[in-house]
Amino acid sequence: MRRRRENGAGESELAELAALGDASLTPERRAALEAEVEASPELAALLAEQQHAVTLAQAAAAEVEAPAGLRARIEAQRQPRRAPALRSFALAGAAVAAVLAVAVGLRALSGEESGPQFRAALAPTELAPNASGDATLTKTDSGWRIELDVTGLSRLEDGRFYAAWLKNAAGTLVPIGTFNEGEDVTLWAGVSPKDFTTLTVTREQADGDQASSGEKVLVGKVETDSG
Repeated sequence: MRRRRENGAGESELAELAALGDASLTPERRAALEAEVEASPELAALLAEQQHAVTLAQAAAAEVEAPAGLRARIEAQRQPRRAPALRSFALAGAAVAAVLAVAVGLRALSGEESGPQFRAALAPTELAPNASGDATLTKTDSGWRIELDVTGLSRLEDGRFYAAWLKNAAGTLVPIGTFNEGEDVTLWAGVSPKDFTTLTVTREQADGDQASSGEKVLVGKVETDSG
């Protein structure tokens, strides 16, 4: 036994350790392997690693209902191992990562799409006659997420940028974010578009002045009637 440990655990022994870690090892082999683990710190460490991976996978699966195909792949990893053991450990880790990714993704989707959703069509001004765009405003726990998609605006950089604003009937402007070009922009507002119903985009310069330049390139009204 000692001589074999000096050269590391064999492939078949590692495969059995993987099966022992997720309780898929046959009963007749379990007692003998557990005795070997007790006598070998190396095997004990490998077994602990496998058991930790299995625990993470089970906890993540219990927290979120994964798609059927993913659940089938994870369950397949818990069957008795016939492939090389090092690949078994790698697959267990991949299963954990996949389940956790699904859990995070589903949690994010369910948390973000929790409220009303409005839209705004943005029209060009004389400063950017070829520009156009649309915005989708969604209420979340953090505030209003605004997904903006604009065409016809040239890229601004080197201290120049676009700024987006929401404005109410009294003319009060609230900044909701800045960007360099208009494709797939995400902005955030802490005020409700039910009250601040005008969405504008301006050209700005990093000059220390936080007020709007007044150089509007797009203007639109938030459509709240359908919400």
